[in-house]
Amino acid sequence: MGEQQWLSFLRIGKWLLVTAIVYLIVRMKDVWWPVVDFVATALAPFLLAAFITYLLHPLVEYLHGKGMPRALAILLIYLLFFGSVGYGLYRGMPVLIAQLRELDERLPSLMNTYRQWARHIHDETSTWPMEVHTRIEAMFMQLEEAAARAVTMAINAAKSLIGSAATVLLIPFIVFYMLKDIDVLKKAVWYMTPKRWREPGMAFLKDVDESLGGYIRGQLFVCAAIGSAASLGLWLAGMDYPLLLGFVIGLTNIIPYFGPLIGAIPAAILAATISLKMVIIVLAIIFALQFLEGNVLSPLIVGKSVHMHPLVIMLALFAGGELAGVPGLILAVPTAAVLKVAIAHWKEHYAPH
Repeated sequence: MGEQQWLSFLRIGKWLLVTAIVYLIVRMKDVWWPVVDFVATALAPFLLAAFITYLLHPLVEYLHGKGMPRALAILLIYLLFFGSVGYGLYRGMPVLIAQLRELDERLPSLMNTYRQWARHIHDETSTWPMEVHTRIEAMFMQLEEAAARAVTMAINAAKSLIGSAATVLLIPFIVFYMLKDIDVLKKAVWYMTPKRWREPGMAFLKDVDESLGGYIRGQLFVCAAIGSAASLGLWLAGMDYPLLLGFVIGLTNIIPYFGPLIGAIPAAILAATISLKMVIIVLAIIFALQFLEGNVLSPLIVGKSVHMHPLVIMLALFAGGELAGVPGLILAVPTAAVLKVAIAHWKEHYAPH
């Protein structure tokens, strides 16, 4: 047997072994998943605090670079961020929960309205094939089930957030110490990392930050601005559940291309139960906000920091949506950006030349 054939058998055997290990890990999910769940729950406040620290650290460095003492810069950014978030939660969370409960109670009557629409469509399309009617009825049933699940999940999530208030209150303290001792943390990570990984690891993290940092910070700011403006606009228009719909519009706005459409659907559906005029007003508000976001806010604040072709972004969105639904759509672009940097570094440092 030649050397090339032997190497080919080794590669096949390696991949078969990896596949078998992955299969066994998946089959033993009941054994290791409780451990992962416990560790994830314990680390969640620290991970969230680390993410907030990552968002705020450049602002601290900017103020420090302008001559402000680091301690004062940390305190100022810290108070502004958590003061704004805390005040928003204090004022907005009770209203949001109240609107969710009201929507949950009103859901049967809304579904009854949609059933009447379905019957009207059925009567108007009586000459169409039976398969079309069956599909239309199934679509309305799926819409009803999806709406009920979404509202229930949102209420449970809000209750869970309030129930874990003690854990949430730890996050500001963790963030303060992370911002204060960030240089110490960097040195600790540096010494804990094996020597041969230090230089490539630092280069990798630097490239990820350059590709992704500005995008995440800018996109979060734009989404908060669009969500707040949408809530205000819908409230002034007399639309029901303005805070809830504005939150959905702001959250889905983080999804490139498809986000505005996803965010507009719930508002348009609820507006349709009021009047055609309200539908037009709601769609006009959302269109105006998206025009502002696409032509002013995003180019000015977010820019083109991820440096990815639109086709790559769309592929990532389709893959993320297929794997994890709306959360997958939200995380698709950041994940694709990290993978792009990881592949480039693998080719540079580890791929055979």
